[in-house]
Amino acid sequence: MSLAVMAGIALFGFEGTRAHAEMGDYMPVDAIDNVAESVTTQRDDKSAAGGFVSQPVVQSIPETPEAESQNAVPMASNLGDYLSGLPTPSSLDQNLNCLAGAIYHESKGEPLDGQLAVARVIVARAASPKFPSSYCGVVYQRHQFSFVRGNSMPAINKASRAWQRAKKLAMIADQNGWQSVAEGALYFHADYVNPRWNRKMTRLAQIDNHIFYR
Repeated sequence: MSLAVMAGIALFGFEGTRAHAEMGDYMPVDAIDNVAESVTTQRDDKSAAGGFVSQPVVQSIPETPEAESQNAVPMASNLGDYLSGLPTPSSLDQNLNCLAGAIYHESKGEPLDGQLAVARVIVARAASPKFPSSYCGVVYQRHQFSFVRGNSMPAINKASRAWQRAKKLAMIADQNGWQSVAEGALYFHADYVNPRWNRKMTRLAQIDNHIFYR
C-alpha cells in the first residue's frame, strides 16, 4: 500500500481512501502534509473556542459542609443532659410564660420527665378543640389547675434554678423537642386523689406523683 493511501486512511477512513484509489486520485505527499496541518490547526482553534476538548474534564466535587453548626444542641442520652446543653432563654412571650409558670407551680418538685409531661398536657390541650386554643387559656381555665387563684398565679422566684429549668422545659414542650413518656395525655391528677372522671380515660403513665390519661 502506498504512502498516499496510508495517509488517506489516517485522515478519511478506509472507505473514503479506497474510493480515491479506485478513481486513481492519489494525493501528493506535500498536499497530505498540508491537510494534516490544517486539521491540527482546526482542532487547536476549536479547543480554544470551547468547541473541541481533546482531554476529558473532571469536575471536582465540593466538600460536604459540616453537619453540625456551632449552635447545634449536642446529642443527649437523657432529658437532664439535653436540658443542660440548652441556653436559658432570657425572656419568654406571654404564652410561654404561662406554660413555664404552670410547670413551676404544678410540678417543680417532680422529676424532669414529670415536669415535661405536665407541660405537654398543656400543649396538647391548646391543640385540641375541647380546650382553649392558647397556653394561657388552658392554664387559666376554671377548675383545671389548683395553683390558679382568682385568674392569677402565685409569685415566682425568678432567680431560682427551678424557674430557669421551667423556662427551658417550656421551650422544649412547645417545640416538641423531647418525647414525653406520657405523650398524647390530655388529663392528669395527683396520685393521692381518685376522681370519678378517670374511669372513662385511658391511663398512659404514672410519673412520680402524677398519673396521666388520654
